[in-house]
Parts: sequence; structure tokens; C-alpha cells
Amino acid sequence: MAALLTGALAATGLAVMVPASSTAATACATPYAASQVYTGGMTASYNGHNWNAKWWTQGETPSTAGSGVWADQGACGTGGGTTPSPSQTGGTASPSPNPTGTACAFQIWVAGTQYTTGTVVKYVPNGQFYVATHDNPGYDPTISTWYWSPSNCATDTPSPSPTTTTPNPGGFVVSEAQFNQMFPSRNPFYTYSGLVAALSAYPAFAGTGSDTVKKQEAAAFLANISHETGGLVYVVEQNTANYPHYCDTTQPYGCPAGQAAYYGRGPIQLSWNFNYKAAGDALGIDLLNNPNLVQTDAAVAWKTGIWYWMTQNGPGTMTAHNAMVNGKGFGETIRSINGSLECNGGNPAQVQSRINAYTSFSAILGVPTGSNLSC
Repeated sequence: MAALLTGALAATGLAVMVPASSTAATACATPYAASQVYTGGMTASYNGHNWNAKWWTQGETPSTAGSGVWADQGACGTGGGTTPSPSQTGGTASPSPNPTGTACAFQIWVAGTQYTTGTVVKYVPNGQFYVATHDNPGYDPTISTWYWSPSNCATDTPSPSPTTTTPNPGGFVVSEAQFNQMFPSRNPFYTYSGLVAALSAYPAFAGTGSDTVKKQEAAAFLANISHETGGLVYVVEQNTANYPHYCDTTQPYGCPAGQAAYYGRGPIQLSWNFNYKAAGDALGIDLLNNPNLVQTDAAVAWKTGIWYWMTQNGPGTMTAHNAMVNGKGFGETIRSINGSLECNGGNPAQVQSRINAYTSFSAILGVPTGSNLSC
């Protein structure tokens, strides 16, 4: 909290004095409980430190290891259990202590603009001021409460806003920086440029409805493929024993590339000779005879993932695209991809893994998850 307030005060132009030592300890927030659900912005104390949840989590002990969901806010009191101050009981940090009537430099908030920690903005829709508590690429201050906290900025004279911003290539709602944040350990094969190049195959993908719906669809797609590929680590199916099983010899076109040539590849792990033919026919690429293109050409790989997302019901009753743009919820995308194995209690752990990724990616894009998350 001290770090956040220091950044907020620095943005006001007021002098900030940090004593070399202090006997006053930061109050500890409510102790961490493994059974509690924590959402982005909520705070808990553990092992003498306060911790801030970056996104949805449950049963993940606060530390700097693991998934990185917890941010260490520094030492507090003498350990968990002390009475939390009002600003530490969950949600956002308290407003920065800028005296009423004292001028502070601020910018008019603009979506997609890069903001650094300590920057104060005015959010025109509600007329309120917010201070950036972490660097971010223009997340909505009313949604992304880990990146923004309310500010008592009391002036109506904005400072100059950045004059140039770099638009996302192809108009994709996920920037390269956000993509890198989602997949910090991805295989180099899965390039952002390849993804953007694949968008031309289906312009309606992440391009239908409001800005919120577009981002929710992008988050849902990326969350599902993250689950399928271990965070975009695997390009091909790891169980090679399965490879010969994906040739349906009843199809009139057979398996011209070889019986064991149609194993899972790419972000959606495309498999079976009939799926390679259907995807290739739709995309104008001969994947039946050249299935290896899905593991050697990033744009082709991404296109096959988007093809399935946009056109295939799978074991569900609708495409994943229709599920998101028609408000059916993220749970229906799971049903369309692997519902027969995971939904209706089939494998709740796998379903939760997908939900966790979707919740995280939605937070990165600054949008709510919507309802009906599970199947």
C-alpha cells in the first residue's frame, strides 16, 4: 500500500517524503483462507505480508511462485490476523490523499493508451479520477481494479495526453503486449504475427458485437487454446502412440499422407483425416495431403484453430463463436470443444482450468467474464 500511495502522490506534484525507518507497521489484512474465492484486487495477509490477488484464485497459497496470481504488498504488522484497515478489506486501494482543491496533473483516460504507475486519469463516463497502481495498456479503471485505484484529484485542467498510440495490427482486440502477458512461456512457433495474419480467414472472429463482447470472445478462444496446449507450449500431440488412430478409413479420400499423419497439431490440436480435409477445404489449403503445414506454418496453425472455433459445434449444440456473441457464456465454449469428456461433471478439474485461464485473460483485457462460466 505504501508503494501505491507514493506513486499516487508523486503524480500530484506534491513532495513525497519517505522516512528511513518507522516503528509503525502496515496493518495486516484479513488472513488468507484456502477455501475462499479471491478475485482481482482482493487482499489477504499470509506469513507476515499482505498479498493482492491479480485475478480469480482459490486454494493457491500466497507466494511469488506458482501461477503468479499473488502480488506481494510488503510486510505487515507481526503476521496475519490484525484488524485490516478499510482500504485492505478487498477490492481497490483507498483514494490517494490529495487534499481537496489541490491541483494535480491528470490525463483524460483513453482505451489502448499506455499508462505508467502513478499516472492520474479522469474517466469521463463517471467523471471520477483514478491513479495507475501498475503499468497497463489502457485498461478500464472501473473494471481493472488491480491496475487502477480511485484518486481525489481536484482540478479540471488536464495535462497533455500522449499524442500517438500504436494501433493493434489488423485491429485485433488483443495487443502484442497483452498476448505476451498471457503466454510468457509459449513456444516460439506460436507467433503473434501469425495469429494476426490468420484473422483474415474469419473477420467475424473477435470482431462481432460490442468492444466488450469482442474482447470476451478473444479471451475465451485464447483461454481454451491455452488449456489445450499447456500455455501454447505444445505444437503437436505428445502421446505418439495415438498417432495411427486418427485415420478414418471409411472416408472415400482415405489418408493420403499416411495412416499416422493426422495427429493433433496447432492451437486447437486439430486431429483426424476428416477434420484436416474439412479445415483445408474451408481455408483453401490442401491439409489432407499436407497436414504438416499445421506444425510448420504459424498462420496456418492459427487458422485451423479459428476455423474450428467459428464453424464447428463439436460435442456441443453451437459453435464457440456463437456461444460468446449470443451471450450463452464461456461454459458453452467448453462444451463445443470437449464437452462430452469434461462437462456435466465429467472432469470438473479440467473445466476449472479453462475457467481460470478465461478469468485471467479477461482481467488482462479489462472486461468482465460474464455469466455461465461452467458447463
